[in-house]
Amino acid sequence: MTDRLVGKSITRIDVKDKVTGHAMYPGDFSRPNQTYMKVVFAERPHAIVKSIDSSKAEAMDGVLMVLTAKDVPHNLYGLMKADQPVLCGPGGDAPNTDRVRFVGDQIALVIAENEEIATRAAGLIKVEFEDLPVVPTIEKAMEKDAIQLFSDCPGNEMCHFKIRYGDIDKGFEAADVIIESDYYTPAQEHVFLQPEAGLAYVDEEERVTVIVAGQWTHEDQEQIAHSLNLPLDKVRVIYPAIGGAFGGREDMSVQIILALAALKLHEAGIDRPVKTVWSRRESLIGHHKRHPYKIHTKSGATRDGKLTALEAEIIADSGAYMYTSNKVLANATLMISGPYFIPNVKVDTKAVATNTVPNGAFRGFGGPQACFAAEMQMSKLAEALGMDPVEFRLLNTIREGQELPVRTAPPKGISIDHVIQTCAEAAGWHKENGKWVRPEHLEGEGEVVHGIGISAGYKNVGFSYGAPENCWAGIEIFGADEIEQVIVKHAGADVGQGAHSLFVQIAADVIGVPLEKVKIIASDTAQTGNSGSASASRMTFMAGNAIIGAAEAALAKWKSEERPAEATYVYRPPATTPMDPETGECTPNFSYGYAADAIEVSVNIKTGKVLINKVICSDDVGRAINPQQVKGQIEGAVVQAAGYSLLEDFLHDKDGKVITDSLAKYLVPTILDIPDKTETIIIEDNDPIGPMGARGVGEMPYMPFAPAVLAAVHDAIGVWYNRFPLTEERILEGLGVLKKGI
Repeated sequence: MTDRLVGKSITRIDVKDKVTGHAMYPGDFSRPNQTYMKVVFAERPHAIVKSIDSSKAEAMDGVLMVLTAKDVPHNLYGLMKADQPVLCGPGGDAPNTDRVRFVGDQIALVIAENEEIATRAAGLIKVEFEDLPVVPTIEKAMEKDAIQLFSDCPGNEMCHFKIRYGDIDKGFEAADVIIESDYYTPAQEHVFLQPEAGLAYVDEEERVTVIVAGQWTHEDQEQIAHSLNLPLDKVRVIYPAIGGAFGGREDMSVQIILALAALKLHEAGIDRPVKTVWSRRESLIGHHKRHPYKIHTKSGATRDGKLTALEAEIIADSGAYMYTSNKVLANATLMISGPYFIPNVKVDTKAVATNTVPNGAFRGFGGPQACFAAEMQMSKLAEALGMDPVEFRLLNTIREGQELPVRTAPPKGISIDHVIQTCAEAAGWHKENGKWVRPEHLEGEGEVVHGIGISAGYKNVGFSYGAPENCWAGIEIFGADEIEQVIVKHAGADVGQGAHSLFVQIAADVIGVPLEKVKIIASDTAQTGNSGSASASRMTFMAGNAIIGAAEAALAKWKSEERPAEATYVYRPPATTPMDPETGECTPNFSYGYAADAIEVSVNIKTGKVLINKVICSDDVGRAINPQQVKGQIEGAVVQAAGYSLLEDFLHDKDGKVITDSLAKYLVPTILDIPDKTETIIIEDNDPIGPMGARGVGEMPYMPFAPAVLAAVHDAIGVWYNRFPLTEERILEGLGVLKKGI
C-alpha cells in the first residue's frame, strides 16, 4: 500500500503536455484528405429567410457541398427545450424554422477543400430576408403590443417561478427598517481561450464521430443523434484537451453541424473528414452568454438585526432561445434570499425572450446575479441599522434544521457562519465587548481613497429540482501477483480544472497504488458511461463518489483472485424535487458549498478608476482532494469575477446587433487588472455525503465577489451603486462628476 494520496497537491497529469505545447485541442486535430467547413451566420436579429441562392458557391472550384435547412433530418434542438433550428431557412421539417431570432443563428454550411475556398464561397451565398420587428430588450418584450417570438410563450415569457413562504405582509409590519432597491447585472462573455472548433468523420464502424470541446459528451451525443435521426450508438463524441468552458460549452455550437457535414459527405460517397475553427468574432456572436438580470428587492429587519421579510422580482433576459434559462432562473429564485433564515418570503421570477444572443450557463448559474442583490440588501440593511455587516450577517445565517424559503432545510453540513467568521477575521474584523468590529479604515492618499467590503454566498453542488442525477465510473485492475496497472474509465470533461488528474488521484488512493500505475480513458462516449456534465460544481462530488464505488468493487474482486478485475459503479445522490408552481415548495439540492469574500479597493475620485488591492476568499470545500487545484479554482474565479465586477459588459445595440463583437471592444482582465493580492482560505468542514468529505468549489468563490466590491466602493466614497461593471464613467456618475449617459 502507498501513502494516502488524497489531500496532497499532486502534479496534474496533463501539465507537461500543456506547458510544452503537445496537448491536442479540437482545433489541432487534422486527418488525411480532410475538408473544411464554414458557417454562414444570419447577421440579422429577427427575420424570415425567404430564399437561399447557393448556386455561385456550389459552382466554385473546390466546393464539395452546401447544406441548408432542408438537409437537416430533425431541424430543432435544445438542451431544455427543442426550440432552435440547426440551420434557419426554408425546407425545414418543423414550423418556423425559416426564422432567425438573433445575429448568430446559422443559415448554411459550406464544405470545401480548404478554409480559404470555404470562406470565399460562403461570401457568394445570397440570402433573401424579410426583416421582422426586433425585440431587443426585456422591457420591449413585455410590452402589450410586442411581437411574440414563440407561439407557446405568451408575453414572450419563457418560464416563471414563485416562492410563497410565511406571511409577507406581517413580515414587513414587524420590520423597523425596510430597504427597497432595483439592481441590474450585465451579460457576460465566457472568453475561453480556445474558440469553438472540431473535426468530424464517419469511422470504420459507420459511427459519426465528432472530436470537439464540450461539457457533457453524452448530452452532445444525444443532441447530435436527435438532429440527425440516428441511433445513439451511431454517434461517437470524443473530447480531447479543452481550452476552458465556464458553462459556455454546455449548449451546442459546432457539434451538430460538424456531424451533419460528415454524414452528408458520407451519404454522397465522399468519405472525408470535416474540420472547422471559429474566429473570435464568430465565437462572440455564436454562443450563449451569462444572463443579464433586472432585480427588484424589498427587505425588512427589526432594530435588533433580525431579518423579517424579503420580497423580490427577477426578470432574466433569456435571449433568442431557452438554452438553460429555466434552470438558471430556478437557481436565482432560491438564492435571492441568500444563506440566511428569513421567515417571510415572496419571490416572483421570469425569463423573457428577446432578439439577442441567447443566454445560458455561466459559472455560478444564476447564483452571482441573485447573490449580488441579496448581499447588497444585507449591506444596506446593516448600514441603516447601524450594525457591523459581519455582525448582521452572522446574526441571520441559516442553521441546521432551519428552512429555506422552499419549506425544506438544507442538507446537513451547513457552514456559512464558519466561513463568514473565518473570512472576517482574516480581513481584520475582531470582537470587542461581544460585538464584531470592522478593521480600522484604510487611509487614502490625495485623490485616492480606500474601502473594504464583505459578502457571503452559497451554491448548490449537482443538478437541482428533480433533474435526473447520476454518474458512471469504471475501473479495471491488471496484473498477476501484484497490481501492475489500473485503468479508470470516466466520461467527465476536463475543461481545464484538472478533473482527470483528480480522478486518477482518487482511484490510486482507494486501490493503494502509486499514481504512475493509474491511467485514464476519458470523455469518449464509445468507451465510457454517462457522467453528467462538468457543471454545477458537481464533477468532484459526483465523479469522486462514482470512482470510489467502482474502485472498491474492483479491488474486492482483485482480492478474491479475479484477475484482471473489472467493476463499474453508478453513483446516485439523494433525490431532489421540482418546485411547486404556486408555493415553490421542494427539496432543491442534495449538497451546497459556502463562500465569503472580503475585498479591499482603492478609488481614484478624479478618474473614477477602481483597483482591487486585496481579496480574502474563504471557501468550505469539505475536503481538498488536491489543495493546489482547489487554490487554482479559487484564484481563477476571483480573476473572472473581478472582470465581471469592473470591466465586462456584453452589449447589443437598439437593433439587436452585437456591439462588443471583438476583444478590442469587450474588455477582460489583463495582468494589470487582476487583484494585487489574493489570500485563499480553504476550509474543510466535511460534507456528510461527499467523496471523502469533498464538496464542489468551482463556482463558490464567484458568488459573493461583486457585492463585496460594491460594498468596498461604498465604504470608500459613500455611494451605493446598484449595477456594475463599475467602469470609470459609472463611478464618476455616482460622484456627480459626470452626468448619466455621458
